[in-house]
Amino acid sequence: MDDALWALGRGTGVVALLLMTVSVLLGILTRSGRPAFGLPRFAVTLVHRNSSLLASAFILIHIVSLFFDPYAQLNLVDAVFPFLGSYQPFWLGLGTLAVDLLVAVMVTSLLRQRVGQRGFRFVHWFTYAMWPIALAHSIGTGTDGTSSWFIALAVLCTLSVLAALGWRLSRRFVEHSDKRVAEAR
Repeated sequence: MDDALWALGRGTGVVALLLMTVSVLLGILTRSGRPAFGLPRFAVTLVHRNSSLLASAFILIHIVSLFFDPYAQLNLVDAVFPFLGSYQPFWLGLGTLAVDLLVAVMVTSLLRQRVGQRGFRFVHWFTYAMWPIALAHSIGTGTDGTSSWFIALAVLCTLSVLAALGWRLSRRFVEHSDKRVAEAR
């Protein structure tokens, strides 16, 4: 049973990282207002939202499984307050910080109508910090963090996010459809 919990914690962490990477990429694409993969913009937004929810579910499974894993010995304080853990406090704290940021993004997403568009966007910008913090956590704490297959996966995820971020910050990225129509004229 201990090996199963270890494998579950390990596997859900890797899947969560992949899903969060997809979510970040689709979030950037959603802001562009462009269709992708033959999907209209609303469908890209829906896939972005669903991949975020699925990533959150895998993160929850990741954390809960580590509560019961006798090796990890995660406790509630470790899961809520960063950098207080007894096992690798820095790397574990990065994971806790990433989860805290994720909770803030999720809450403002759920309360989007109440917090307003500006509040929602302000908090949503924290995903640009959350993603690399979670990646660093997975490399520093993860059992496979230094294995060649995981490093290759981390490099692929990083290059993808950096390319999307580079596009997002470039002059070619136009955020609103009315600006794209004006530029086309």
